[in-house]
Amino acid sequence: MPAVSDRPLHFVLLDPPADALPLSEDTAANHVTRVQRWLEDAVIGLNLCPFAKAVHVKRQVRYVVSRATMDGDVLDHLRAEADLLHSTPAADIDTTLLLVPALADFFDFHTLTERAEALLAKAGFEGELQLASFHPDFVFADADPDDIANATNRAPAPILHLLREDSIARAAAAVPDAADIYERNIATMERLGPEGWAEMVDKFSGKARRR
Repeated sequence: MPAVSDRPLHFVLLDPPADALPLSEDTAANHVTRVQRWLEDAVIGLNLCPFAKAVHVKRQVRYVVSRATMDGDVLDHLRAEADLLHSTPAADIDTTLLLVPALADFFDFHTLTERAEALLAKAGFEGELQLASFHPDFVFADADPDDIANATNRAPAPILHLLREDSIARAAAAVPDAADIYERNIATMERLGPEGWAEMVDKFSGKARRR
């Protein structure tokens, strides 16, 4: 798979709202670069999502960084990205990763994710777009925070991920036993173990020694 350069393949830094995180373009680019390393090394490298490699290689992933600190502004950015996907061919942009660095608290992020799903449904995107979420401190409902299974949804930054339902359906049809992906991912993480995952996290964060 293509190596990640010092700068991300492409990303958009959204215009800041009135209450904005002070985030320079270089810092935003660093967030995206770390997310791309996570996508390549974990999501694709560990085959956590067998659908991810094709859109990554074809450069159909849109990376967007929001400087918003208020939930309403984040939701406005998400709605704008949903509208953009709706009006753009999948061959140009298949999926969007909206990075929101200000949402450092996972429980606040989880609450916002629920509001985001409701917003998409109310706006008429149900059946067209699907929302997935990732966070550095992601914890599944009723799971222990130290459960290694949580790592399947842990990323270097808080991310609201917009996916096209049609693209998911086509990809799932091409993958044997697609319904078992969740269980396989947990098994993968259990084999990797906490130490192995910690080493990967160091790579995403830039702490690992580059060779």
